[in-house]
Amino acid sequence: MQEASLSGVLKVILIILLIYYGIKILTRLFGPLLLKYITKKAGQKFQQQFQNFQNQDTSQKSPEGEVTIEKKSKSKSSNKDVGEYIDYEEID
Repeated sequence: MQEASLSGVLKVILIILLIYYGIKILTRLFGPLLLKYITKKAGQKFQQQFQNFQNQDTSQKSPEGEVTIEKKSKSKSSNKDVGEYIDYEEID
């Protein structure tokens, strides 16, 4: 069975700390740039979708002066045979 030496354990702890602080420093340096890039891309995507919606909306408009009436169908089916209403009273 192998035993861990004190110098080996210290090396592992030192490596873990260096990696942790390295990532922390890199995140502080490049985090704002990455966030700015992501928000810029999201803004462009929303703008493109809005323009596509605008184009679809203007292409579906009817010519001026033309009147169209769209009625909703009244297929409201209610089941009147739902059952009997029972009023319960609380007994103390």
